[in-house]
Order: sequence, then C-alpha cells, then structure tokens
Amino acid sequence: MARLQDRVVIVTGGAQGLGEGIARRLSEEAASVVIADINGAKAKSVADSLIQEGQQAIAVTLDVAERQQMRDAIQTTVERFGRLDVMFNNAGFNRPLPFMEVDEDNFNSIMRVNAYGVLVGTQEAARQMIAQGSGGKIINTASIAGRQGYADFAPYCASKASVISLTQAGAREFAKNRITVNAFAPGVVLTPLWDGLEQDMIDRGVIKQKGEFIESFSSSILLGFPSKPVDLAGIAAFLASADSDYITGQVIMADGGMVLV
Repeated sequence: MARLQDRVVIVTGGAQGLGEGIARRLSEEAASVVIADINGAKAKSVADSLIQEGQQAIAVTLDVAERQQMRDAIQTTVERFGRLDVMFNNAGFNRPLPFMEVDEDNFNSIMRVNAYGVLVGTQEAARQMIAQGSGGKIINTASIAGRQGYADFAPYCASKASVISLTQAGAREFAKNRITVNAFAPGVVLTPLWDGLEQDMIDRGVIKQKGEFIESFSSSILLGFPSKPVDLAGIAAFLASADSDYITGQVIMADGGMVLV
C-alpha cells in the first residue's frame, strides 16, 4: 500500500494509543510521519521503531496548547521533510469527575488540550499549508462524547463538541485554500486513555474491578465489541489520502454503532 507516498504527516498524541495506531498505519502507506507528543521519550521510541522498519519518521516533544511549541514542531517537520501535507490533531485526555464536582481547574485543563490545542494545531498547520500553496488536509479526533453528554465526563464532552464545531468552522474558512478539514469520532477504544478512566472509576468507588467499566460502556455497541486502534487506522488513512479530497467539514462516526446520527 502506498496511498500516502510523498505525504508528510504530523500526528499529535502519536506516542501511544490511537495516535500511535494512526501513525503506524500512515507509515505503512508510505507517509513520512512526525510523532508529536508531550512525552518526548515515548515519541522517540515510536519514531525509532518506524525507522527500524524502513520508514521515514521523526519525533518532536509538543504541548499542543503552546503555540510556539506547535510552530517549532511544524518548522522542524518542514526542515526535515520539506513540507506539511496532513495534520492530525489527535492529542487529548480526560479527567472524569461527577458533574457536580467539576471545577474551574478540571474544566479548563481538559478544554485547554482537547479544544484549544485543536484550534492552535489547525491554525498553525493551515498557515504552513497556505504558504506552500498546494492545499492540505487537517484531521481532528472527535468522539461520541461530542455527540452526546455523559455525566461523569462533562468537560470532555464539551471539549469534543468543540472539536466538531472547530472542524466545521475550519472547513468553511480554508476551503478557498484547498485545505480540507474533517474529523472522525471514535467510541470505546482499548487504549491507555480508557485504562486511565477505568482506574479513576475504581479509585472513586464507582466500580469495583478492572474491566467492569469498559464492559458496561460497551454494552450499547451494535457490533458487540470495543475497538482497537487498528480498527480505526483505516479511516485515518482514508482521510489523509486523495480518496477523501471531495470531503470537508464532516465527522465520520467510528464507534461500532453506539451513536446513530
């Protein structure tokens, strides 16, 4: 497979979980991949493993909500690979609290990364793509939580609803520059993020043992099982490729049939 031959891609949050799965699939399809993550050591480990497989990859340490760091990451990308074709705004996190316990710190910390980080990544990637003059693709990781609210994840839901709105607004803004902006919305994905959520629920006494939370949350999946990053990587590759050139402003639900819209 070489749909992404000669394409240069940044994947934020690319050091583990869904981001790593996306980066590996894009690399398999011949993209040059930049693993951007706040955990620089993990990012380097993923990039090194791709290089050992004969792929083109580098790692950068990045806090997506720090604009100068985002600019530096894009500059490093361009210096190494000559251009930027695709930006995956994938980095995100959750810190669940009961609705009535959500405070300013909890709300703002989640919104800072999950929503403002997407805005910064979109703006700075578009700035580079416009300067190149040959269009580009911006792809955002939304969530089923952006389509409906969950009481224990209220700020996370708000942040992912923001991702959907930013996707639509960006599509309208950058269509004139031949830059498409799309998103995909996973449901339950077996990643470290979900492991962390489950541990939080255990610590709060909401559930008693590992596996209980994800099992209950997965009960409404029509296909009958939670996804793994590999199940979603094909959608990411499609959105990064020329196959999706006539799609913009859209959110592809990738949840096994949890939310039907």
